[in-house]
Amino acid sequence: MSEAAFIAAHTALASPPLVPELRLHLAGEITPLWLATEDFLAEHNIAPPYWAFPWVGGQALTRHVLNHPELVRGKRVLDFAAGSGMTAIAAALAGAAHVEAAEIDPLARAAILLNADANNVQVHVPLDNVLERPDCPWDVVLAGDVCYEKPMAAAVFAWLRRSAAAGAVVLMADPGRSYLPATGLLRVGGYTVPCSLELEDRTSRDAVVYKIVG
Repeated sequence: MSEAAFIAAHTALASPPLVPELRLHLAGEITPLWLATEDFLAEHNIAPPYWAFPWVGGQALTRHVLNHPELVRGKRVLDFAAGSGMTAIAAALAGAAHVEAAEIDPLARAAILLNADANNVQVHVPLDNVLERPDCPWDVVLAGDVCYEKPMAAAVFAWLRRSAAAGAVVLMADPGRSYLPATGLLRVGGYTVPCSLELEDRTSRDAVVYKIVG
């Protein structure tokens, strides 16, 4: 079974609560998809299906982009650790000149392309690891909910700060994860995001959008 066929078989087009303008291939329940992905993972060495859920930080960042299209209009935009591609799609809808969505998971890459097609926009999916790139060819870098694991948060935040120092506008959204850095952040927005008890420990969370200072 191909990645696209797997996604079509285990998800349905739905709108995240905070961004009803978008339609994404999402899982209605965690457990069935997780079990199905474990079998697919064993055959294809694929990561768990984080791409199939509209995480709180991603929704907040996506809402911020849609509310402030001037941030991305006419710009070269990267959605880092894009998951479903939700924020990348919002950037494209807001008028970005060129949008990339970076993901290392092949299933997520396939989901991004399917979701972009469902929203009638074009999103490019690079195959390299953008963290290893020495340059920053984007005007805007967006990252939603990336501070949930200590090693990843440290590496990603260092790269985001380098991108800001290189001249990019770097925005990151976070709902209070454990490894959010204590410095280098300027609050630019905040959103209350409805969420599932399957994903979080409550039915809504407050997420803050930060601008990263290089």
